Amino acid sequence: MARTPHSGDHTGSVAVIGLGRFGGAVASSLLHLGHEVLGIDENPDIVQRWSDRLTHVVQADSTSTEALRQLGLRDFGRAVVGIGSDIEASVLTVLALEELGVADIWAKATSTKHGRILERTGAHHVVYPEAAMGERVAHLVTGRMIDFIEFDDGFAIAKTLAPREAVDKTLSESALRTRHGITIVGLKRGRNDFTYARADTIVEDGDILIVSGATPLVEKFAALV
Repeated sequence: MARTPHSGDHTGSVAVIGLGRFGGAVASSLLHLGHEVLGIDENPDIVQRWSDRLTHVVQADSTSTEALRQLGLRDFGRAVVGIGSDIEASVLTVLALEELGVADIWAKATSTKHGRILERTGAHHVVYPEAAMGERVAHLVTGRMIDFIEFDDGFAIAKTLAPREAVDKTLSESALRTRHGITIVGLKRGRNDFTYARADTIVEDGDILIVSGATPLVEKFAALV
């Protein structure tokens, strides 16, 4: 049987609506991080599948403000709308959460137009998982980066091999920040743990650097390898 939430203060809990691939992954990660999670989906098979994995899981029509009110959603401080395939349901769910006064609403969007509607409807954060993953993979496929994350404000963090110009020098001597406009955050050598970069950190051949800065500058720096 699906477990339903008890009444009371849920300001520290997170409601995840839509337990498909994206919503399910978010719910699992939140649970792993120690958060109490309420999962909501209109599909009874999906609800049954998650019934033994989440703190609470219920079958409900998330587009209904009254249904969400009865589940105590107005007592939740945060909610994630993982509905992607049904744009109308996605938008109406965000609207219902906004009407209930949920303070922090996250929503998945499948397109820029969908995202704009979600923002105007009440979503505080719009996520484009497919686009973000596509861009990340594109950077990795080139072989210049080992990992890449870009943020909404044009800022990126990447993991890349140290360029030849930095090898056998301290970070102060190579002056990578001055010459390339990026910041070396950390360094990993072989099987050793990552260490925070300092001015006197010596870079060796094969070292992996954690680089941060404006996206174009990080991309240009990675191209030096």
